[in-house]
Amino acid sequence: MSYFAHSDELPDWAAKVPDGWGMDWLKWSVELSTKRPTESEQESLPYISNEDIASWTGQLLIEEPRPAEADSRVFQKDDVLFNKLRPYLAKVYHATFDGASSGELLCLRPSKVVEPRFLFYVLVSKGFIDAINSETFGSKMPRADWEIVGHQPLPLPPLETQQRIARFLDEKTARIDGLIEKKRALLDRLAEQRQALITRAVTKGLNPDAPMKSSGIDWLGDIPAHWEVLPLRRVLRSSTYGISASLEPAGGVAVLRMGNLTEGEIDFGDLRFLDDVDQNLMLEVGDVVFNRTNSLDLVGKAAIFRGGADFPVSLASYLVRFRFTERYLPEYSNFVMGTDGLLRLARTLALPSIGQANLNPSRYAQIEFPIPPVPEQAGIVSYLAEQIEKLRRVSERISQSLRQLTEYRAALITAAVTGQVADLA
Repeated sequence: MSYFAHSDELPDWAAKVPDGWGMDWLKWSVELSTKRPTESEQESLPYISNEDIASWTGQLLIEEPRPAEADSRVFQKDDVLFNKLRPYLAKVYHATFDGASSGELLCLRPSKVVEPRFLFYVLVSKGFIDAINSETFGSKMPRADWEIVGHQPLPLPPLETQQRIARFLDEKTARIDGLIEKKRALLDRLAEQRQALITRAVTKGLNPDAPMKSSGIDWLGDIPAHWEVLPLRRVLRSSTYGISASLEPAGGVAVLRMGNLTEGEIDFGDLRFLDDVDQNLMLEVGDVVFNRTNSLDLVGKAAIFRGGADFPVSLASYLVRFRFTERYLPEYSNFVMGTDGLLRLARTLALPSIGQANLNPSRYAQIEFPIPPVPEQAGIVSYLAEQIEKLRRVSERISQSLRQLTEYRAALITAAVTGQVADLA
């Protein structure tokens, strides 16, 4: 007799299934395949890693899988691969071909009592993922081993019902995914519109009839004839690197890292702290924080510090603080630093280092900036703040709709695989 016939300890997501459905430990209905590829298989089998699988949807993110690696596991068509590293990412793949996979992917081979596509939907359901995630080990890179995964409940309706549920979910999730993709495309277009709006305003001004002149700078092009162009060092009052120290989850002073710079603003989520920091390294309202060292695609990222925190704030060593003279408004500078043209220039100036790129002061200080009169800078900042807020409100409505669709998709899968959808049980 199944354990579940007399168990009152089922997790909530699987506690109520229709009469006539079975239920058992996952490990009794699937086989964990641990076969390693032979030398010839390693050369011939396509290889996928956990990074190649999209979260929640199970779609492959690569068009042509790579050749297999030595430390991999062989899988067959209709096996279901479950990512045991950071399982909250919900990376589950229903194999449509024979291949080899990363050792981080558990290769589960369905038995005759479970349909592969139904198994996929159970494993990618939010209830199952949450149950696995609650039992992981390791803080920085949480993992779930086979003992954790195998000792999860697996609803087992009749095979014909499993097939009907899988077909239903294939159809419904395809429609939902299509809507999600359209909304993400809308968000991308809004982001492009935002970038074009900023670039146009800070490099051409707000007067379309203003006489223009060549700036002599490739990324900047023509600018209003009455504007100046100066290297960054000419408009800086001071600049300084941040702190090189081991950071803690709590303390007296927040230390900004690269991840806290988001679309020109400071995000105070996921902060790290130190107990004591030199007063000269404390940020003041109007300081612009610039990322000088990181992977090349992140060099040049900047954000303005507007205050608003309940604690003093400093910055990490790979960031640099810019404090401007009265002739260059920090809000205007922050917009300029966010333009694609300046970012591309900054990244061409960055020197390669070990696994990183470094934009040192002798290089970033020479980057030339457009300098309108201060009243004009203020007008551009005011105009951009108003327009960007309008775009932000539109983006937030789309993002909210996107979140609702995503939540509905997850709830629908869990409901279907537990028999809570009418006419499918």
